[in-house]
Amino acid sequence: MAELKTRPHDGDVAAFLNSVENDVRRRDALAVTDVMTRLSGEAPKMWGDSIVGFGEYPYKDRAGEEHMWMKIGLSPRKQSLTLYLMDGLDKHQPLLESLGPHSVGKACLYIRNLEKVDSAVLEDLIGRSLDSVNAAIERGFEGTLPN
Repeated sequence: MAELKTRPHDGDVAAFLNSVENDVRRRDALAVTDVMTRLSGEAPKMWGDSIVGFGEYPYKDRAGEEHMWMKIGLSPRKQSLTLYLMDGLDKHQPLLESLGPHSVGKACLYIRNLEKVDSAVLEDLIGRSLDSVNAAIERGFEGTLPN
């Protein structure tokens, strides 16, 4: 099986975030990094070339191979700030409804401008997602994180 490209490494998180050219994306990424650091109690770590992750957990893929993955993360992409919420977003629908302008993927929350969303709702969402991931880890799940 092919080696995962998105793996943790000792890259300089601050240098990466400060190198983001878009002022809004850089500001938002720094702010969310502070929130995720505080809520997770983990130091940010680079995952691949452009993801900042917090914490990690082992999981087995469908082929039975074990990998490590971040509990929560973010990436300042060109179009938006992407937040990686590993428990998925379906269960967080009530919070998403009051968050403000955003879009979603299965486990990705896309925010174009942090100033336009409710920061308390966003912090609650990140905290609940992290709690859900930690609870799943404590239960000893295997495979991908259950949504």
